[in-house]
Amino acid sequence: MRSIVTALRTNVFRVFRSGASPAGALSILLLLLAALHAPAPLGAQQPFDFLIRGGKVLDGTGNPWFYADLGIRGDRIVAMGDLSGATANRVIDARGLYVAPGFIDVHSHAGPGLATPELSAAIPLLTQGITTVMVNPDGGGDVDLVEQRRKLLADGLGVNVGLMVPHGSVRGEVLGMEDRAPTPAELDRMRSLVRAGMEAGAFGLSSGPYYAPGSYSKTDELVELAKIAAAFGGVYSSHIRDESDYTIGVVAAVDEVIQVAREAGLPGIVTHIKALGPRVWGFSQALVSRIERARAQGLEIFADQYPYEASSTGLSAALLPRWAQAGGQEALAARAADPTVRPQLIAEMHENLDRRGGADRLQMARYAEDPSIEGRTLQQVAEARRGDPVEVALDLILAGGGPGVVSFNMAEDDIRTLMRQPWMMTGSDGTLVPMGSGVPHPRAYGSYPRKIRRYVVEEGVLDLGSAIRSMTTLPATVFRVADRGLLREGAVADVVLFDLERIRDRATYEAPHQLSEGVVYVFVNGGLALEAERVTSGRFGQVLTR
Repeated sequence: MRSIVTALRTNVFRVFRSGASPAGALSILLLLLAALHAPAPLGAQQPFDFLIRGGKVLDGTGNPWFYADLGIRGDRIVAMGDLSGATANRVIDARGLYVAPGFIDVHSHAGPGLATPELSAAIPLLTQGITTVMVNPDGGGDVDLVEQRRKLLADGLGVNVGLMVPHGSVRGEVLGMEDRAPTPAELDRMRSLVRAGMEAGAFGLSSGPYYAPGSYSKTDELVELAKIAAAFGGVYSSHIRDESDYTIGVVAAVDEVIQVAREAGLPGIVTHIKALGPRVWGFSQALVSRIERARAQGLEIFADQYPYEASSTGLSAALLPRWAQAGGQEALAARAADPTVRPQLIAEMHENLDRRGGADRLQMARYAEDPSIEGRTLQQVAEARRGDPVEVALDLILAGGGPGVVSFNMAEDDIRTLMRQPWMMTGSDGTLVPMGSGVPHPRAYGSYPRKIRRYVVEEGVLDLGSAIRSMTTLPATVFRVADRGLLREGAVADVVLFDLERIRDRATYEAPHQLSEGVVYVFVNGGLALEAERVTSGRFGQVLTR
């Protein structure tokens, strides 16, 4: 302090002897004061915790890569550029690697798996470069987000988690499986549950009007509840009412998201957008036109997508008409046993199977009641049981809710058309299950490396900068995730380093429990979570709030 005072005294005397005007003298003195407080050269500062040196930086904006070093201290990127004079507790040689913001998965079913003591739940995420997941999608998940947050943090988190308020669960809490509109009092109760979730820090409202009980809602109900999310600055993300031609059709279902966004006054997201089944293949351009028109009208409409030609859902969700599910499993069993109702039920299930391309396009994923059918198609199971595929499917559903299925129902041309859009985010729709359990969709293990390997490196559908933007800055912008998704000084140090020559998904439809490769280092909130392609013991994740 004494040296600063002495310097100021000396320089004040010099300034006034120079004959400068009062205003000019003041400016000069302010510059002198700033210079006295300027930081010391990098070499004289305290060391960084980590210094990532010599990598090809993809900052998340969509720009081409450039060379830069990154200095991390605590949970922040505190310096970026030429840091050749800096020191660090740990220097990581990134030569030959790409350095990007940690990937954000905007549609993940990882919540239950992450709310367990095992760190292994985070391994398939970290090996893809994912550092943040948004959970409770499709209108499903916990209603009490305070309790969900407690469970997630109880044993530490390997990645960051953002919560959504799930409309279907909220509706189920108030109305159960009843196929009717809520009374004014019931709608108020639903509003209060959505408000509580938003007050707990949720990023928005998720819905799944394709699924029961969300399918029993009308658009005006979704609008009213989305208004609550809008009041808190949240988004509306929807597994749309129809991705094929089950009910209103895929185009009208996208229009419903646009209507909710317009009337509620918030961003709308068509989640895991697709044209499902041969009857609607080629509809991707119509979906693009609808979203482009809405955006031209000033609406914030976005979408997300996983890079696979197969989707995954429950066998009951794929084949049962929603009227048959009203009232729950017992009511369904009663309808199936009623000789006056069963023929209609079977006929509509045949129609729904045709929408998905037939019994050889549905692969059994996980079924605790009979694991022997896992990995086999519905056609193969029906042949083994010498029955009609729909009759066999109904038996499976009645025996225990039915298995999950991998449904091969998308056309590559539609996937590429949708992927190219500048408003398209990346998501996995992945569900974390114990390693080796069942034959689930490989998207939980490979979505992000697959998009880079197949659609950037091999097919050139996107350039690398645009693909990384769809995984980082764009999701952070849409969901209003502060200080993430971008590499810059002051941003949170969620960082991924990958080898473009080696990055690839290894999980297949037949053998899905295989980790991706080529992601070499991952930082979560400044902690080294993946080192030399191996997950460390650190649990650096947080439950994020809006």
